Amino acid sequence: MPHTPTPEPDEDDGLGLPPAPKPVHYAEQALLGALLLQPARLADTEPLIAQHFDSHTHAMLFTAIRTLPPPDPADHAKDTAWLNAVLQHARPHAPGLNASYLHGLIQFCPRAQHAAAYAQMIRADNARRVLRAHAERLASTASDPGLPNPVAATLGMADDIGRVLDSLAAQFTPHPGSFPRTALPPDAPRNAGEEDLDYERLLLATATAYPAQVPDMRWLTEADFLLPLHAALWQSITALVHRGDMVDPVTVLGEAQHRGLITGTLAPKDLMALVSTPAGSPEHWGEKILQRSLLARAQTVAARIAAYTDDLANTPHQLVTGSRRALADLNSLRTRWMRATAAPPAPGESPPPHRGQPPRATGPPPQPAPPSPRAHR
Repeated sequence: MPHTPTPEPDEDDGLGLPPAPKPVHYAEQALLGALLLQPARLADTEPLIAQHFDSHTHAMLFTAIRTLPPPDPADHAKDTAWLNAVLQHARPHAPGLNASYLHGLIQFCPRAQHAAAYAQMIRADNARRVLRAHAERLASTASDPGLPNPVAATLGMADDIGRVLDSLAAQFTPHPGSFPRTALPPDAPRNAGEEDLDYERLLLATATAYPAQVPDMRWLTEADFLLPLHAALWQSITALVHRGDMVDPVTVLGEAQHRGLITGTLAPKDLMALVSTPAGSPEHWGEKILQRSLLARAQTVAARIAAYTDDLANTPHQLVTGSRRALADLNSLRTRWMRATAAPPAPGESPPPHRGQPPRATGPPPQPAPPSPRAHR
């Protein structure tokens, strides 16, 4: 069968020229040509379905081929009755179709006996598009400020991606050397808004006032902070607590001095002022900071998965491998978030011990969390 370019169906694609077709476009054309030429090849395409096609027109043609009874091979070789029936079945759903396009598909198909390979290419590209759509939903959810429970919604989207990856792993055969070599985008920018900085300042001051609560906050790390100075001061406070030393603004100043935090731009008086205005409880502000960190990580993970799907060099198995590794970065924060928000022990039940936890210092109970952190600046 001669291998010639196929005409495009008469579709209104809007203003301007359409983008150049992707490889899957030609796989769809080749498969449809094979099925129109030899309808019995439909059995070789399982488990392909119409939803796997990128082109709506091609999907409608495939649906018609699957719906209509296959013709007798001898009769099909002599006339176009079955081809006409396929066209009439698909045309109401794809008005741009015409008989010349169907005949062009037949002429384009290199080998009808390769229908299974064409179907595999179509399924692989559909896997790419499905995974990218889920990554876009993850990014959109993690950046939506109007959600009542953004962490739960974001982790739910991450779970959806995990299920998609499990499904793809079962559908496509793994192969060696499967980790993608895609150049990944930089981490999502973390804008230091004034409210976010307030959370960090209030945490530092409140942890200095109520250090007894700090040992229970191992779920918060320096990487969760926006400002390096705040991260270093959190390290100073936790170091004092873990050593069992006394904690107040002056001792925090001393620890900060040993860590080289006193510079020409940060006077000792300013540092002590930074940790001297407590409000609420350390856990409250720590959860705010961790939530912000988790949502930012989710956006970074979504961008990485999208980058994998945009790289046409990646096979489905490479998409699964790279995406699972990206999700692992988010799952580490999920674990810390679960520890931070775990329900307190029931009355009379002792909390699990912490290794190396110093004696808890006594002090006044923490104040209730204020309605707005700006009120305590």
